[in-house]
Amino acid sequence: MLNGAGLDAVLGKMLNNYLATNRAARVLRDALDEAGIGFLPVVDHMTIRTRNIEARAEEFVRLGYVLAETLNYGDWFAKVYRVTGYPALFVDQAYPDQRGATSLIPGWVSTFSDRDFHHIAVRVEDIEQAIQRLIAKGVVFAGEIVGERGSELRQIFTAPELVNGQPFSVLELTERHQGYQGFSPPQADSLMKSTVKRA
Repeated sequence: MLNGAGLDAVLGKMLNNYLATNRAARVLRDALDEAGIGFLPVVDHMTIRTRNIEARAEEFVRLGYVLAETLNYGDWFAKVYRVTGYPALFVDQAYPDQRGATSLIPGWVSTFSDRDFHHIAVRVEDIEQAIQRLIAKGVVFAGEIVGERGSELRQIFTAPELVNGQPFSVLELTERHQGYQGFSPPQADSLMKSTVKRA
């Protein structure tokens, strides 16, 4: 059962922590605030890195999120949780066996814990236009757009924000078409790799 007040409190705290450490997200939030929109209404999904998806997701499950799908990648996997009226929650971890040995997730969690968002994705209408406008405000992007023009899903990460010299959080721009609300494993894996080069 949805606990809207509790969920608003948890998400509000985590979003404020994320915004405090991610310049690209603050640039976007300030522009949205100027238009009277605010940041949360454009959030497509929120991502948490962890060592144990079920244990970390439990806080959100108690507040109303439910498991919607599991996605598998080369050295990591993710579970997507959803609740009506809120952005999707994407929780990822390295495989706990030998397959996860090359994943960068455990190192990130050891450095930063799993109490903050690794990234927030915001939904944009035209990803090229959004990139140009953010670049004009000094935002730097990592890699190229993942997903072909006209496809259901196109995404890009900003360059990672550094905390104590370590790559911490990124902002993701997401362009969706044809009502597609899912995630593409090849695209998510490409996005994760796009920030490694800059790390």
